[in-house]
Amino acid sequence: MLFAIDVGNTNITIGLFDGTNLLRQFRMTTKTDRTSDEYGVFLGEWLSLQNMNPKDIHDVIIASVVPNIMHSLTSGIIKYFNITPIIVAPGIKTGINISIPNPRELGADRLVDAVAAYEIYGGPVIVIDFGTATTHDLVLKDGTFYAGVTSPGIRLSANALWTGTAKLPEIEIKKAETILGRDTVSSMQAGIYFGYIGQTEYIIKKMKEESGLSDIKVVATGGLGKLISESTAYIDVYDPELTLHGLRIIYDKQ
Repeated sequence: MLFAIDVGNTNITIGLFDGTNLLRQFRMTTKTDRTSDEYGVFLGEWLSLQNMNPKDIHDVIIASVVPNIMHSLTSGIIKYFNITPIIVAPGIKTGINISIPNPRELGADRLVDAVAAYEIYGGPVIVIDFGTATTHDLVLKDGTFYAGVTSPGIRLSANALWTGTAKLPEIEIKKAETILGRDTVSSMQAGIYFGYIGQTEYIIKKMKEESGLSDIKVVATGGLGKLISESTAYIDVYDPELTLHGLRIIYDKQ
């Protein structure tokens, strides 16, 4: 079996694959002060809860945008699983041609999402990851990673609203029933929710316009992607497991 590990700025998402079948997945908070033993023990204990043991894991692949935890995480896997993980990094086989001026600038998470969207849904495709940052990336019909847009994520934007003001409260991020907010909380929820839908639709529209490609499938993933994708016709597919499947696809190519 394969452990596919996506290390994000907020969470570490771990998927357990048997071939192409995603059996289980779970999340843990991303912390830079965990030791290798903590990672190894945690993963081993989680497997025990699934009636498995470390010997059931034959390989591990990791994509990370948090360099500071990689030494502890990889050391824990080596120590407790006797496996040296495959790291998604420049030079790894992906099937994607990265045509931006400096390919090494492309984050591992964006590369993995691009691979998954292209392999599963075909190209051209715009893949949107609603994470700590929200990314919109364009992959052409021939599998070329052509361009991307980066903006603050929904939670990051909302957090800036209440931490940067003296009297606005911290609120739940959820679907607003109307844009006509009649109190502080509902007006904030309307602004965050409808404002983000507007941003998403405009970016998609502008990417299609400037690329000259009108017939592009739009695939979304990420924690709050479902909230946005349910309320706009601009997003064709919401796939919460896209990144994990991208890791599995890249692993299969090695």
